[in-house]
Amino acid sequence: MISPDLLAMSIGVLEDMKAKAINKINVSELTSISDHMIFCTGTSSRHARSIVDKLSEKAKEEKHQILGIEGYDSGQWILIDLGDIIVHVMLDEVRSFYKLDDLWSVGNSFK
Repeated sequence: MISPDLLAMSIGVLEDMKAKAINKINVSELTSISDHMIFCTGTSSRHARSIVDKLSEKAKEEKHQILGIEGYDSGQWILIDLGDIIVHVMLDEVRSFYKLDDLWSVGNSFK
């Protein structure tokens, strides 16, 4: 079960860091890997890394475990695994190409 504090903290950091097009999707009934996926857009690789840096810092401060971070070096698509939440920070062209929001949203429309 997801911690409401973790979800609120994650969304709060993304908003504070001016992430664009934040989209939170409940995937708990679609997969066992996570309860929520959050997708957002960074305006540049530097911005995307800054978002992830701040989210990591805040998660550690609040004693939430970070299971992994992938894609940090390129900064085009960075995934941060917080266990109950997986956050995807993408550049606009990467997000438009992969359309993961649409992929994970499909299951929600059948409820």
